Amino acid sequence: MGYSIAQVAEKTHLTAHTLRYYEKEGLLPFVDRSSSGNRNFQDKDLEWLELISCLKNTGMSIKKIKEVISLYLEGDETLDIRREIFIRHREEVINQIAELQKNLDKINCKINYYDNICNKNTI
Repeated sequence: MGYSIAQVAEKTHLTAHTLRYYEKEGLLPFVDRSSSGNRNFQDKDLEWLELISCLKNTGMSIKKIKEVISLYLEGDETLDIRREIFIRHREEVINQIAELQKNLDKINCKINYYDNICNKNTI
């Protein structure tokens, strides 16, 4: 089944502008065009967009995402390289999570502090 850019924007919560940008940057190499030039997205494009969003949301640069896609297009001889990229990125995400957890702990500590003050003032 084919999807228009508007349908994909709605499904993915990405703007049409972002989708055009991703295509221009080479992140969506499989998007077909109709005879009138309209983009015709397929389910595989939605899968790519899900991965692109995941990687981008976890801090991978567009340049690095483009590298992953280029390696994919080169075929199975790049499997080890792609795997290493994902392993390194996973480590970065784990570090981000650890940093976020430390920040959350500080916020919780501050909330507890204010809870104690508020409770003392209401007794």
